[in-house]
Amino acid sequence: MGRDLSALFDPVSVAVVGASDDPAKYGHAIAAQAVRANGRRPVHLVNRRGGTVLGRTAAPSLSAIGEPVDLAVVCVPAAGFEAAVDEALECGARAIVAITAGFAETGTAGRARQQAVAERVRAAGAVMVGPNCLGIADNTTDLFLASDTFTPGGVALLSQSGNLALELQLRFAPHGLGFSRFVSLGNQADVTLVDLLADCARHEDTRAIAVYAEDFADGRAFAEAAAVAGKPVVLLTAGRGDASARSAQSHTGALTTSADVVTAACRDAGVELVATPRELTVVLAASAGPRRGAGRRVAVLTDGGGHGVIAADAVEAAGLSVPEIGAPARERLREVLWEQSAVANPVDLAGMGEQDPGSYAATVEALLAAEEVDVVLMTGYFGGYAASEGGLGGGGTALADGEREAARLIAARHSATAKPLVVQSMYPGSPSCRTLAAAGIPVFDATEDAARALAATVAGRTAPGIVPLPLPAAPMEETGYTRIRAALEAAGLAFPTAREVHDESELLAAVAGFPGPYVLKALHLLHKSDAGGVALGLAGTDEVLAAFREMHARLGAPAYSVEAMADLSDGIELIVGVNRDPRFGPVAMVGLGGVLAESLRDVAFTLAPVTAGRALDLLRGLRTAALLDGVRGRPPVDVAAAAAAIETITAFAAAHPEIAELEVNPLLVGPRGALALDSRAVLG
Repeated sequence: MGRDLSALFDPVSVAVVGASDDPAKYGHAIAAQAVRANGRRPVHLVNRRGGTVLGRTAAPSLSAIGEPVDLAVVCVPAAGFEAAVDEALECGARAIVAITAGFAETGTAGRARQQAVAERVRAAGAVMVGPNCLGIADNTTDLFLASDTFTPGGVALLSQSGNLALELQLRFAPHGLGFSRFVSLGNQADVTLVDLLADCARHEDTRAIAVYAEDFADGRAFAEAAAVAGKPVVLLTAGRGDASARSAQSHTGALTTSADVVTAACRDAGVELVATPRELTVVLAASAGPRRGAGRRVAVLTDGGGHGVIAADAVEAAGLSVPEIGAPARERLREVLWEQSAVANPVDLAGMGEQDPGSYAATVEALLAAEEVDVVLMTGYFGGYAASEGGLGGGGTALADGEREAARLIAARHSATAKPLVVQSMYPGSPSCRTLAAAGIPVFDATEDAARALAATVAGRTAPGIVPLPLPAAPMEETGYTRIRAALEAAGLAFPTAREVHDESELLAAVAGFPGPYVLKALHLLHKSDAGGVALGLAGTDEVLAAFREMHARLGAPAYSVEAMADLSDGIELIVGVNRDPRFGPVAMVGLGGVLAESLRDVAFTLAPVTAGRALDLLRGLRTAALLDGVRGRPPVDVAAAAAAIETITAFAAAHPEIAELEVNPLLVGPRGALALDSRAVLG
């Protein structure tokens, strides 16, 4: 069930420590907000000088209040922070909101102070948000402990930025969105983003959860909590463009970036990942409501050809489809539109809206009823006729009245169906569009926003979920080629026959032990192929011996591997790797492999371990997936065997947290199975 945060969001009483009459101090802003809800619960103001604050008697200390305090907001200078927290705990505080800054964000010493305070809070059975936060608010319990006022609504915002909350407040307004809760995360010394996400998921008055986070701390726990939230979770994060802080020693490490990891975690957990506050607002406007499209088929309704074509392109760019409408639906559209209207999809009124605004409503009704349509996008001029200025008909005309009536009819049709309807209008603030918005129909001024909103409403994007990490296996202390190969083989991964050799006598004994052709590899090199440390297709003893002498003279490797040469003729080379991210744990990469892995970059990412079923989805999602089914006369390969191998590799890596990078490249997949031809592991 997660941590009990009831005292944080619905305390019995509140005290603001550091309350002030000085508008330049944060204690003034918090106190001014806190007293707004004085009728809901006792609110005490504490200032060490006593006297009055905001015209109310201020206590010189928490203990001077003379009664228990359930939640204490601490906004005193850093030098007095620990004493204030200790006094709050002595006075029975079950929750603390720590505004005070000057801790982990300042360096090692500050981090140690912060940790010591957090440990005392936990030992007392209390919870603490912050330090270095900007406060919290809960509109559902009249708790106002942030410097700003938030419009009530159904979105819980968990943010590392206060200014972002202010921007979202402005962006939410045209869409009728508001906040159930706001929490400034601060340094997350005690209460974490994961704790808050889990609590907001249980909160009945929260319909969607918006997150702005720069530091996930335990990113995997965040993904796991989001996956079971049961509500839309929308994430805006920064810094995804830089590679993770590591020294990559494999293709997997070189190819995996922070952006890949965050994107994979969000996809696995079903989190909507956005890039800007505007996109966050768009997604929330679409996903906070109850409607979900049953599929990805979009009907585009326009009153101008240009708008229709542009909208169709935007819809397809968002990953949806604009299929041709079937004959029965086209016949129904012919009954309500005039002859020059296009009814295939996009559906173009072709000027009929200017003659009869009711045609908008009739067409929307027909499209919502069509079996081959999952969601509808109406785009173009609708709203302009009833706009107060700039509309063709002008306010108060018969055309404007007709459009307003059409808006009422569209709202009624929308309420009678479970299918989503999204609108793009040149006049989103017009009375007609406001009627649509009031009925729960998202209205946008930009086509790309409408398309993104549609993508957020559709079904068919079932999140694969997060597979639990296995129990750690006995740690490996050495991960040389032969050792990691043997460990993977013991886990169930197939390899060609191989022998490690150190001199010519061992080489000759190895060749005599199994039939050729052979492969010779120089071991303990970072990338054997790049260094000329691999010789393929050696027919017999003489060729193997010659290759060994040449390679050893050039490279002087301490050991070599003699292996049976696999049949490459009908196979596809894949790369399967696992990179351990410091925030999200093991992250798997699957793609087209071999020596061109980094050049082709046809790879997919997901949190590890990976089930065989999930591995199949990843393989089928590659750009080059058609190769798996055979092209130009080549036979199809055993994709199920490849998926099973991926499951084995990723499960092994997930069970060995001491391994920073594990890679099998290539994994040769042929018509009759999968064979690992090379492997590499790097200890953390």
